[in-house]
Amino acid sequence: MCHIRAMKSKAFSYLRVSGKGQIEGDGFPRQRDTVNRYAKGHQIEIEREFCEKAVSGTKDAFDREALTYLFVALKANGVRLVLVERADRLARDFMISEILLGEFRKLGVKVISAECGTELTVEDDDPTKKLIRQVLGAISEWEKSVIVQKLRAARMRIRKTAGRCEGRKPYGASEDEKAIIARISALKASGASQASIAGLLNTEGVKPRTPARAGKETKWHPTTIQRILARHDL
Repeated sequence: MCHIRAMKSKAFSYLRVSGKGQIEGDGFPRQRDTVNRYAKGHQIEIEREFCEKAVSGTKDAFDREALTYLFVALKANGVRLVLVERADRLARDFMISEILLGEFRKLGVKVISAECGTELTVEDDDPTKKLIRQVLGAISEWEKSVIVQKLRAARMRIRKTAGRCEGRKPYGASEDEKAIIARISALKASGASQASIAGLLNTEGVKPRTPARAGKETKWHPTTIQRILARHDL
């Protein structure tokens, strides 16, 4: 009889003690034991352990070295499960906890409290949590609006002084392109049509600004000649 061994899920574990005196105490061993027991009982392999030493649970991720490394590892690794002993090992402050759990959700990562087996990243209908998520969402949208307004104002200031601040420069910005425009102007002055000008440039091997597109060589077209003539009032 063949026995098929169940494949283990991979996870990271996050342990934290808030005081220096707890570093050598039973804080880490107790948390590690709880996490390992849960992992063993649920066919989970702890791939890497992140230990936060003497860091308060009221600090956000940017003030925690191990938690920062955890997020970096999650973004670079296929692991999508994090085990903690209890919810308060992630954060004691309710607002910070919701912010951090929101970041895990964005990465598609589940965070599980090993002590009770509860998934902390599940978005439940708790009124307080819903309010926090709504406030955080509103703040995020406000920040985006402010950034857009600042960028718009900056572009307007630059346009007033320099005339242009973003996007592709119009044809004729380089000396080579100016020479081609002069050639187009001379051909037009001699009575050549837009189609004949485009055909002559192609015959002479004069390349458009973008010599190839989607792996194919580009060519001059009458509409391109028309736009250049109109832009430069020729």
